[in-house]
Amino acid sequence: QVQLVESGGGLVQAGGSRRLSCAASGGTFRSYFMAWFRQSPGKEREFVAGIMWGGGGTYYADSVKGRFTITKDNAKTTVYLQMNGLIHEDPAVYYCAAKYGTIGSTTGDYSYWGQGTQVTVSS
Repeated sequence: QVQLVESGGGLVQAGGSRRLSCAASGGTFRSYFMAWFRQSPGKEREFVAGIMWGGGGTYYADSVKGRFTITKDNAKTTVYLQMNGLIHEDPAVYYCAAKYGTIGSTTGDYSYWGQGTQVTVSS
């Protein structure tokens, strides 16, 4: 059974940085697409960034391009989301998600989800 465990959330000053981690277990992830989504109160869960585990191709929402970077560590089966230049639109619960195959940009595409980690931005 695939399990995803996020960590790294917390309170960050506006303009600051934070790195989120997603530790994956219970599967062979070479053919998986890993993604970060986020959800703030009253809004739908939205795609933030994704990475092909096998090929390493990356994808980003327009709102985070140039500020966020998604990477992976094959040995640790961990995916990271480096968030720089945090702004007031970024506070949310950030979720790690996994699906078999290629990119998916909607929540329904994903079979596996973590429990989420809260990111708060202070002004």
